[in-house]
Amino acid sequence: MAERYARNRNLIDSREQEILRGKTVAVVGLGGLGGYIAEQLARLGFGRLILIDGDIADESNLNRQLFATERTIGISKADLAVERLRQVNSLVEYRSHHARLTPENGIKLLGGADIVVDAVDSIRARLMLQELCGQLNVPLVHGSIGGWWGQVSVIFPGEDTLSRIYPKEDVIGIEQEFGNPAFTPGIIASIQVSETLKICLGRPGVLRGKLLRVDLLEHDYFVFEL
Repeated sequence: MAERYARNRNLIDSREQEILRGKTVAVVGLGGLGGYIAEQLARLGFGRLILIDGDIADESNLNRQLFATERTIGISKADLAVERLRQVNSLVEYRSHHARLTPENGIKLLGGADIVVDAVDSIRARLMLQELCGQLNVPLVHGSIGGWWGQVSVIFPGEDTLSRIYPKEDVIGIEQEFGNPAFTPGIIASIQVSETLKICLGRPGVLRGKLLRVDLLEHDYFVFEL
């Protein structure tokens, strides 16, 4: 095990670290959630990351997005992600796409992923991800945030968990209604990464068929069976 992973050892043994090195994770969306997700995955030692986002950094991103600085305004988020992550862990293979995921390009862009992590900002995009992951036969780790609140769930191929959470795809998501502060993305992203790790290593407690709701205002954490 490389020395850079020394502090993983009591949680992840050498054999499991090698398992992670052989895994490819796709992160769709590199904003508030996606930036923290991608960096934590790189630090854990996942072997390959597919990074997808069609946006550029703008001033409104500065309050919460890990890859956004005053210097990076106007630059592709996908390019910014790779630039930073290569400084964090050059042992990881990065494949970035400055593109918006669509039903037409989704299979190609996500090809080779063992697991996909949802960091998009619309219900329609999440439902599309569920469909694409079903076609690719890979799990999807869902997360969303808004104000003080966030949620996480895990969807395996053939399951329609997001369709039950979001029965209508054209409603406004809570992130648009309640805003996106600096602190909520990091917490929800960390939970998504822990779910990704559990899936890849076969650990118990995965939020499959369940929805975790997090209320940071009252510090309430609810797990609902779906």
